[in-house]
Amino acid sequence: IMGEPISKEACQKKLNGINDALYAIGGKWKIKIIIAISEGYSRFNEIQRTLGISAKVLSMELKDLELNGFIQRNIDPGPPVVIDYTTTQYSNSLDQVLAALSNWGEQHREKIRAERS
Repeated sequence: IMGEPISKEACQKKLNGINDALYAIGGKWKIKIIIAISEGYSRFNEIQRTLGISAKVLSMELKDLELNGFIQRNIDPGPPVVIDYTTTQYSNSLDQVLAALSNWGEQHREKIRAERS
């Protein structure tokens, strides 16, 4: 990302892309929810317990993730009615982003630890 100066238009394009990405997956919970669902925690209560998130916030975040195409809400009419969540094929487009973010986070943690020692 850093390098030679770029045109104002190219800079704005990059900023717009970052804004769009942060809108779709930014915040404290969205990425964690996607990961939890992809790891097999598919029911509302499972996700809530795993992440330690309030029901109200989880409900809102699940709706946003569904609207943005990252997860799918599945309803089994039962009885009893069972609702679960699965990741969509589109959520796989985040694989490289999440791997890079995880790697950077680990490096950052080590840097901070080394500076405190």
